[in-house]
Amino acid sequence: MITVDSHRTAAPGSGDDAVRGLGEALDPGFPYAVLRDLGTGVFTVDVSGRITFVNPWTERLLGRSAAELIGRDAHDLLHRRPDGGPVPRGRCPMMSPLDGGPCAQEGSEEHFLRADGTTVPIIWATTPLLLAGRRVGLVVVFNDFSLHRDAEERTAAHTAALEALTVRLNLVADVSSVLMSTVAAPGRITRLLRLLVPALGDWAAVDLRSERERTAGVLERVAVRSHSRPRSARRLEGPLPPLPPGSRPPVARATGGDEPARLSAGEVLGNPDAPLAATHRPLFERLGGHSAVVVPLRARRRHYGMLTVARAGEAPSLTGDEILLLTDIGRRLALVLDNARLYHEQRNVAETMQRQLLAPLPRVDHLRMAARYQPAQSTMEIGGDWYDAFLLSDGAMALVIGDVVGHDLEAASHMAEARNMLRALAWVHQEPPSVVMRCLDEAVTNTSDAPMATVVFARVEGPEGGPWRLHWVNAGHPPPLLVTDEGDARFLTRHGPLIGMNAALGLGLEWPDTCEDLPPECTLLLYTDGLVESRGRPIDLGMARLRHHASVLAGRTVDDFCDELLARLDPGGDDVALLALRLCPDGTGAPGGRPPPQSSYSPAAPNRAAPGSVQRDAPVQDASRDLPEG
Repeated sequence: MITVDSHRTAAPGSGDDAVRGLGEALDPGFPYAVLRDLGTGVFTVDVSGRITFVNPWTERLLGRSAAELIGRDAHDLLHRRPDGGPVPRGRCPMMSPLDGGPCAQEGSEEHFLRADGTTVPIIWATTPLLLAGRRVGLVVVFNDFSLHRDAEERTAAHTAALEALTVRLNLVADVSSVLMSTVAAPGRITRLLRLLVPALGDWAAVDLRSERERTAGVLERVAVRSHSRPRSARRLEGPLPPLPPGSRPPVARATGGDEPARLSAGEVLGNPDAPLAATHRPLFERLGGHSAVVVPLRARRRHYGMLTVARAGEAPSLTGDEILLLTDIGRRLALVLDNARLYHEQRNVAETMQRQLLAPLPRVDHLRMAARYQPAQSTMEIGGDWYDAFLLSDGAMALVIGDVVGHDLEAASHMAEARNMLRALAWVHQEPPSVVMRCLDEAVTNTSDAPMATVVFARVEGPEGGPWRLHWVNAGHPPPLLVTDEGDARFLTRHGPLIGMNAALGLGLEWPDTCEDLPPECTLLLYTDGLVESRGRPIDLGMARLRHHASVLAGRTVDDFCDELLARLDPGGDDVALLALRLCPDGTGAPGGRPPPQSSYSPAAPNRAAPGSVQRDAPVQDASRDLPEG
């Protein structure tokens, strides 16, 4: 409230006296100078609402001179709605104190009319003007609020844009997490659609080209998700019917192009010849929606299909920024599909190569053998595991189990190198197995880039009809398991250094030769570490389980023995190779003895062991005397 009292006398030394003294000391125009340079509009009205005074800022803000303002009704001249229309006097908050309303008012939702006919939003305040204790009008203080309002709107727009960007970045992060997971491709597609619906649309679908030989190129709807009709969406999954000839070109462009395509529900439902009507009509018919965007799934010049996201109800069509985001998601999904294809191709090549290198087992009268190779089930990797069995020139049977470090196609090729080297060395050298192992270590170190490997190389020696002995050497490999026909099982645990380490580092280590008597009808099992070791199970527990199950299965045929071991131990984290040897009863095959049984393995090119015994060239250590059981 502003009070002007010309009859009041200030007491000496009072605050009023000080103020009047300051005013007398300054120019008499001091009060007007303050109002002139205040930087905001100020005008006064009398009790009837007519303007009685204006400062220069009022003239500047309204584009009107003092002469044009003074004496005019302030409400009728200035107060307007945003569109320029008049405001009823009864709804004028600024002038309400003149009609008995609250003494002071303020606000920021009103507009004043300029001289050029435009309106300006104002922030304002009014207070009664008192003269000698009597209300004589109002003081109105106002300023242009447009700059402040524009700043607020820009701030709100920036905040909204940042919030939208944050939502999109979070969506991209979630999409990346799903697509980079180890879940199979169909599972990742399903999870992806859960993110896109309802974040980007009311329903979404993924159509992929079939990779099967009989249906190559045929589209299959692998996943559909709807926010409001989940059951109807699931019923739409499956192979799509053959496309009419006229529909094939637009579908080919959609799945093989680079740019997304917009679809209108009205066009798809109303025109059977519309682009993509043949593939998307059932989606719009059962799931609804008014528009959709189709993004091609293309990576490394290969076309995999299309991703569709649709909007329904009151939601607007996808914006340009949303389509760009969806296009980026489509590229990421296509890369996932392409990487899965490459992994499968590499795995198939490596598996084929590895299986081709696992030669058929020889047929021998006094021996029954079985072998199994099982690639890793839970990963896309292929390893360097291998087994081998072949007859030597002196009539002994050579048994090999090995594992080259690595899990890829390169590991499989290194496995082939080590296998062939060992075969050649074992054929040429009739010395104890330790000599063959030392030569293999030097050959791998000096003539190959293969990394380290673990190997068991053994010779089964003895005359026809027995007795038979196992003469072996172990280069860092899991120990062989010997199971008698009564079910007693123990590991043959004596080790030497890994292949590729001794000669390379100049360690000067040796591989100890070991010999073990083989009881009649016993089973000797050679295996790789994938059978007993996994990420969730320590190797000690795996070996204990192997020993237990092998003991229980001792009475089975050698083929059933291997199959049941794989079924009961259920390895899946790594490749597994098994080689099992079963001896016949004592005397089988000897002159006058019982005839040998039919071999349980029928190789493509069978061989037979030469008759007679094998003379050992060097003394060996007997494992049955100095090694504890297990």
